[in-house]
Amino acid sequence: MSALPKLTRDLYAELCDLPPHVTGEIIGGQLHTQPRPAGPHSLSSSTLGGELYGPYQRGSGGPGGWWIIDEPEIHFIRDVEVCVPDIAGWRKGRMPKIPRGHRFEIVPDWVCEVLSPSTAKKDRVVKMPVYAKYGVGYLWLVDPLERTLEAFALSEGRWTVIGLFQDKDIVQMVPFEEMTLNLEDLWPEVEEGDGSFG
Repeated sequence: MSALPKLTRDLYAELCDLPPHVTGEIIGGQLHTQPRPAGPHSLSSSTLGGELYGPYQRGSGGPGGWWIIDEPEIHFIRDVEVCVPDIAGWRKGRMPKIPRGHRFEIVPDWVCEVLSPSTAKKDRVVKMPVYAKYGVGYLWLVDPLERTLEAFALSEGRWTVIGLFQDKDIVQMVPFEEMTLNLEDLWPEVEEGDGSFG
């Protein structure tokens, strides 16, 4: 038996043993961990997920036909290549039912990462190539502090920028072009304090 399968099983066991306030991912044979997100990150992610849920998952005022899931554990290779985006979406035609367990093994059609100072570099440099490698069709990057949304589409295995938005822009963007998103709704009013943002 080769060393790699044992190593990956050990890494996944470590991931499963992480405390509840820590999120783990396995990318390129390394275990990456990060604390639960801070308030601005959580609000932007929750607001965007809520905006998509009605029209795209329930079909209320929109086409339906999607699953919109917060922080799914996506196994591009079971227990070996594991990413946890902030939000992911699957067309129900590709994934008719939600898996019974915690592993999502069908590649999403869309993922969204909400950037924070502690995760932005990993999201851009480490995770974006993984999403491209396994064929995720669309990727959004939301930055609550800079108040920006960057939209990408996969073309011939590479990410192409298809939209750059900021502040109070009104957004209609694939794969959710039937919906009008007021970007201002995603930006939190942050209380005064120590300025930390994980």
